[in-house]
This record gives sequence, structure tokens and C-alpha cells, in this order.
Amino acid sequence: MSDTIPNPTRTPTPERPLTGLTVLLVEDSRFASEAVRLLCLRSGARIRRADCLASADRHLKTYRPSIAIVDMGLPDGSGGDLIAEIRGLRGPHPVILGTSGDTALKEAALAAGANGFLDKPIESLALFQDTILSALPEEMRPLGWRPLADLVVEPDPLALRDDLQRLSNLLHAVGAGMPLPALPYAAHFLSSVARSAHDAALGDAAQRLGRRGGPSRDDMTRVTELLDERIAATGAF
Repeated sequence: MSDTIPNPTRTPTPERPLTGLTVLLVEDSRFASEAVRLLCLRSGARIRRADCLASADRHLKTYRPSIAIVDMGLPDGSGGDLIAEIRGLRGPHPVILGTSGDTALKEAALAAGANGFLDKPIESLALFQDTILSALPEEMRPLGWRPLADLVVEPDPLALRDDLQRLSNLLHAVGAGMPLPALPYAAHFLSSVARSAHDAALGDAAQRLGRRGGPSRDDMTRVTELLDERIAATGAF
């Protein structure tokens, strides 16, 4: 007998294989979240989003999702801790997938109890559906042949601008005296956003922020200037 969420009353189809399922996405990036929202829409799934551990806990107290997709690096702690917490809940468990732009975190996600892992950027419909379906119990998968759509979603650039503005605000706060432990999170977040946006320059900026011993003043200046440039140009993405 399966210990996962029961099969939905709405029957999945080959074209919409996740019909009737609810996805809880725990993701701090609006840009990455928008991509997953589009993939869920194409797949027939409903989606709810939590942007931190505290928000995810509030969601889990009110309903039990069919699928939980958990980013490994969150502003208030580790996604691995949340995966272990979900795995330890009483009653039926959702299918749990870890996600990160750092593939080295896959082992940590699986060790915490995840059923699978999604590498960022999450943008391929076929890969998204295959990863989820392979983790679902057989009775929850659609019957028959399933066409694999060669589709890559393109999130709204305004969501990317929101992420970049958030990073800019965080770095200005660090410059104004916010404790330096905020920098490792900022570096991780910027690296994740850079991968989702396929922006090599932002990736280089993330490496500057994450340098051992901390970034230099010149590093901080270059990163903030690049963020300002990207924010101003977002409408042209």
C-alpha cells in the first residue's frame, strides 16, 4: 500500500499527466518560480508557492500537497531540513523533489529523503514531467503512450527584475551595516538566478560575492553596478 498522497479524483491524461495534483513549490526566486508555474500549467497541476521555510511550514499545516519541490538554499535555512521534516510527517507523504543550481547538493537532498532532484534551470517540460512521474506511484501515472513535448518555458522578465532588485537591496543593506552572514546567501541566490537566466556575467558576479574571505570593496562595487545595469535593462530581455 502506497504511503503517498492518494490518487486525485480528476484523471491525468497523456497530454496533462499531472492533472489533479497539487505542487507546493518552496523557492525564493520569483523567476525560477514563474518557470515552474508555467510547467505546472502545461502539465495540468495546481501550484502553491512558499518563499521560505516559515512560509512552507504554514502551508503544510493547512493542507498536504501531492508533490513538494524544495529549493536547497532558502533565506531562513536549509531545504534539506525541510525535506527531512516533510518525510517525517504523519500520514500520506507527498512526492518530494529537491532542486538547486548546485548539482553537488543532489546527494544531500536524497539523503534527507527526497524522491528525486531537479537541476536548475527548470525549464524543459519533458524533463519536468519525467522527473515527477518517475517518482510517483504507478497508480498515479497516466495510462498509455505519452507524447514528449520539446518545450522550454520562458518566464516573465519582470520576475527576473524582482529577483535582481531584491539582491540589490540586500547588498545595499550589507553595505549599510547588515551582518556579513547575509553575503553567503546572496551569493547562492545570485548564482541560482544567473543559471535560470543563462547570464554568465551574473554567474561571475556570484563567484565574486562567494569568494573565500568575502568579497573586496571593488567586488561589491562591480556586482552592485552590474545588478543596476540588469535591472535597468530588464525590459529589453
